[in-house]
Amino acid sequence: MPKMKSHTGMGKRVKVTGKGKIVAQQAGLRHNLEKKPSTQTRRLTGTVELAKADTKRIKKLLGR
Repeated sequence: MPKMKSHTGMGKRVKVTGKGKIVAQQAGLRHNLEKKPSTQTRRLTGTVELAKADTKRIKKLLGR
């Protein structure tokens, strides 16, 4: 049986913390920033923990 390859694209997008939580950048800061209020763009900065529903799928892609 061949080895499972981890999804390299997902590895670039998310980070696994020491306790196993999955952390990623928030969406919505790539374009059309002039339209968005400054309060919204400030709120979207930084990384956040992903939803529990996504963790199982993402960990499988990462080979964990």
